[in-house]
This record gives sequence, C-alpha cells and structure tokens, in this order.
Amino acid sequence: MAVHVIASSLMTSDLTAHRARSVGHGSWVVSYLPGRTLTCAQAVAALRVAEVVPSLLDLVGELADEVGLTALEAVGMAVRKSDWDEERPAPTRPRLAVGAHPVGAA
Repeated sequence: MAVHVIASSLMTSDLTAHRARSVGHGSWVVSYLPGRTLTCAQAVAALRVAEVVPSLLDLVGELADEVGLTALEAVGMAVRKSDWDEERPAPTRPRLAVGAHPVGAA
C-alpha cells in the first residue's frame, strides 16, 4: 500500500484509482466521499480503505458464492448481531472463579 502526496495538493495510490485533493486550510476531499471534508490523516486512511476493500471483497465473494450470496449480502448479514446470543447452551460443568479452590482442595 502506498499513498503518495503530490505537491501538497493531491494524494494518489498505486493500488486504487481513487484520489484525494486539498481544498485548502488543511482540508481534503476524497473521490468516493463526496460532500465530506477530511483532515490529511483522514484522507490517507480513506485511500487506504479504498486500497484494501477490493481484495477483501474478492475473498468474501468467493466464500459467499459457496452459500449462494453476493459478497455485499454476506458482509451485511455477517456484521449484524446474532439472534442466538441469548440462546447459548449452559456450560457442561461449573466454572470456578479466579482464585477459588474446588471443594476438598487445600
């Protein structure tokens, strides 16, 4: 990943076609975030996101295909909280608190 700053007014990357440009006073706009004004550090972070997301979506897409979903469907479903959280089975044996000793232990 390599974000490059050109003449303090343009940021480019060798891994994405997205760009960021300076709009003065330390503010930047990024090609895929229209209407948002960012700091320099935020613009770099946004370009780094644009660099890594395509390869992640490719990987997720391959896995999603196996269950009949698109990559975006799989991501959307996977990031939601599980409805099963309350239904976890109880542990099969009691757990001891830290520092506790089993009955009969010295």
